[in-house]
Amino acid sequence: MAGPALTPPGAAWWRGGAIYQVYPRSFADGNGDGIGDLPGAADRLEHVARLGADAVWLAPINPSGGVDGGYDVTDYLDVDPVYGGLPGFERFRDRAHELGLGVILDWVPNHTSDRHPWFVEARASRDSARRDWYVFADGRGDGPPNNWSSRFAGPAWVPDEATGQWYLASFYPQQPDLNWSNPEVRAAMADTLRVWVDRGVDGFRIDVVHRLAKDPLLRDNREAAADPPAGYGRNPGWYTTLHLRDENGPEVHGYLREMRAAVGPGTLLLGEVWILDLREVVRYLSPGELDLAFNFPFALSPWNPGPMAEVIELTEELFGAGWPAWHLSNHDMARAGTRFGPRTVRAAAVLLLTLRGTPVLYMGEEIGMLDGVVPPERALDPVGRDGSRTPMQWDASPNAGFAPPGAEPWLPVAAGYRDRNVAEQEGDPDSVLALYRRLLDARRRHPALSTGTFRMLEAPAGTLAYERAGPGERFVVALNFTEDRREVPLAAGTVEVASSVSLEGRELEGVVALPPHGAVVVRGGH
Repeated sequence: MAGPALTPPGAAWWRGGAIYQVYPRSFADGNGDGIGDLPGAADRLEHVARLGADAVWLAPINPSGGVDGGYDVTDYLDVDPVYGGLPGFERFRDRAHELGLGVILDWVPNHTSDRHPWFVEARASRDSARRDWYVFADGRGDGPPNNWSSRFAGPAWVPDEATGQWYLASFYPQQPDLNWSNPEVRAAMADTLRVWVDRGVDGFRIDVVHRLAKDPLLRDNREAAADPPAGYGRNPGWYTTLHLRDENGPEVHGYLREMRAAVGPGTLLLGEVWILDLREVVRYLSPGELDLAFNFPFALSPWNPGPMAEVIELTEELFGAGWPAWHLSNHDMARAGTRFGPRTVRAAAVLLLTLRGTPVLYMGEEIGMLDGVVPPERALDPVGRDGSRTPMQWDASPNAGFAPPGAEPWLPVAAGYRDRNVAEQEGDPDSVLALYRRLLDARRRHPALSTGTFRMLEAPAGTLAYERAGPGERFVVALNFTEDRREVPLAAGTVEVASSVSLEGRELEGVVALPPHGAVVVRGGH
């Protein structure tokens, strides 16, 4: 089944580029208060440029209510003082642009903080001028208006005792949903985009964009016991109902076209479309809508070549001339090295950086970072995401170089940082960091590895192999997903990049012997 007609490939930088995600609170502390900030991040951007990334995506930097890691915004037009305020952002932007890096901001359109002035006004009275900026409704009997559930826990409705109604909060109760069916809301939010574009932002990562369009009649979701539509995934817990009424309504595509009109064609729009049916995800890439959408079926796949190949081939089939985005880790999920095991991080790097599409790297992946263990007394995130948000590991000094030795980091530094850090790997040609640099360099030097065609190849059990090809060049990528040595047949070629630097430059004829969790990129293979 082919997807919709998509914008044909063009000169957009992100088609051949790579995006590096920074969680600002955990990247670099520039003022010694134990919290990462934008001036500190600016001083570390040379690392990102040397790595070979093309842009930096910043998790939310707006002032917030402090409930959901910055995703409960109180002011869309300002920068939280803890991150250095607007002057801190300007310093970061200028340094990024000096280094040739684009700046991508996290934009949170589905909900605000309950402390946002818009919501304070909206809940003051049923007659408030901004009442319809949010989703208020009468209850059903003694309960909420319908059976919609929160993404995190419990019902998605919060009683508003002062006015006798309920308001919709799809995540935490302190994050009321905006009413995107109200044109005043859309106009106000479009204005925030224009302001940041005028401030020199190169793109936006749009948070839970699929949640914007909901059933105007607020009808119940179906029980999950019913058979879901083809391709629709169900996660434990949250998928006690099929979310067919509270997300992914047809109106969302009109909203996206309004966003595109606000920012223009040259600004990247990267959507968090948290839908496991790729047939639905690809619709968000229709002309005049998103440029990229995260591929969650890929990110959530087990470390197994069967499920991985299935998702990759389905993506290729559906996206056609469109452009996929790939990631294996982010601030909302356990790191790939933790989920798959530390021995897999090199092969995972080869996989992520040789697929057709735009790779999105999470800070620390380039050194094989693992989740930290945060003791209960230091835990901050109620749904358990602290482990993937521990401070970046720069060196073996106290606080891993994230903060001065006398400061207490906002989250504890992960154990093992003295052996797993940027400085330790800097001079080692066989380090994970060196591998990431070689892979990103190869993508730049060989268009076949960034913008070329993709073809899955037959491979022995426990392995994966595919071809990347472009004018005058061809590569074969082979990966071993097992704990045993595996031989993969392929035609003559030269190892361009490998999970172990000792394999690089070898001339192969007929077969490559891959060590456990090993991977190679072979030039000339067929």
